[in-house]
Amino acid sequence: MNDAYIYDAIRTPRGIGKRSGSLHQISPIKLASKTLRKIKDRNSLKTSFLDDVVLGCVHPVFEQGSDIARIAVLDADYDQSVPGTQVDRFCASGLEAVNIAAGQVMSGQADMSVGGGVESMSRVPMGSSGGAWMADPTVAYNSYFVPQGISADLLATKYGYTRTDVDSYAVDSQKRADKAWKENRFKKSIINVKDQNQLTILDKDEYMRPDTTMQSLASLDPSFAHIGKNHGFDDVAILKYPEIESIDHVHHAGNSSGIVDGAAAVLIGNKEIGKKYELKPRAKIRSFASIGSEPTIMLTGPADSAEKALKKAKMKASDIDLFEMNEAFAAVVLRFMEALKVDHSKVNVNGGAIALGHPLGATGAIILGTVLDELERKNLSTGLITLCVGAGMGTATIIERM
Repeated sequence: MNDAYIYDAIRTPRGIGKRSGSLHQISPIKLASKTLRKIKDRNSLKTSFLDDVVLGCVHPVFEQGSDIARIAVLDADYDQSVPGTQVDRFCASGLEAVNIAAGQVMSGQADMSVGGGVESMSRVPMGSSGGAWMADPTVAYNSYFVPQGISADLLATKYGYTRTDVDSYAVDSQKRADKAWKENRFKKSIINVKDQNQLTILDKDEYMRPDTTMQSLASLDPSFAHIGKNHGFDDVAILKYPEIESIDHVHHAGNSSGIVDGAAAVLIGNKEIGKKYELKPRAKIRSFASIGSEPTIMLTGPADSAEKALKKAKMKASDIDLFEMNEAFAAVVLRFMEALKVDHSKVNVNGGAIALGHPLGATGAIILGTVLDELERKNLSTGLITLCVGAGMGTATIIERM
């Protein structure tokens, strides 16, 4: 089996996912093609030797529909011989795209591919593509379907995470993200997004709220209590988990991931193609894995997928220098750290999606670049990237800095 190397990783800043957000004026295809164009220009790529472009996108409809990856290839002025495909593993789509590109290289079926993702949540809102799980009542009934926010509160209730616990984690995420930006820690991977007149419209993640405090979060009402109690979803969760008497609704907008726009691209190839075109590898992909987990609680997959990836790499959690985990909800990260016995000092050291936002199809590729930058900055070796996934799944990737 060939080794797959990461030659570069870039991303856009994350814009607030509303009409008022800075990236709302940029179409999804332009967000995607800007990252592809930048990775081409920065590495002086002759794109005719690229074997594929794989992009995650959770809602591939309307402006994001009809295989956005192939259209982004054309818009980025890549050679027309380069194909493109879109993939959807919910929140892990961007990381899954990277893993697919890496798998192509490892298998010997590709010399170099690009993995990444894109999501314009201000222009194609969450839920736009519908949902197979909730659309058919018989399927939803038989599998104890609940919305993901109910799952997050169920997780917190089951494992004893209080409102204070999740709010405290959220405040820390904001502080870490603010410090990271003040120290310019994202400079290696971030690209400026410009309009058609080449004027910069966004050069920094704009979702952050660095002035967040425990007191300000305490003023927010739980986001999922109403649908849990009035729409019957609490009862469904308790039917599946009868040991729980009632759901403690602790999550709200301040301790959950932010709705944002963004895109990312990761250049992956074998050693020979790098030598041929004088590209220096930044990291090697040690292993990757995806798993399925119990779908009602839904959000326990990161620990299981991480353990599977660690086993494939013949490693232990203690061998990992830094962890980058998507902060879908604060309780998800708390459970991951508890399950793997990982100290918070090694997890999301530059903040996460609670502070920076979660552009669904792009986040996995974004946080892979984040941990790679930080490994280089701190002269560390290994990083593990993982995300929880809707309907009960998890995806993880382990990289080793060169």
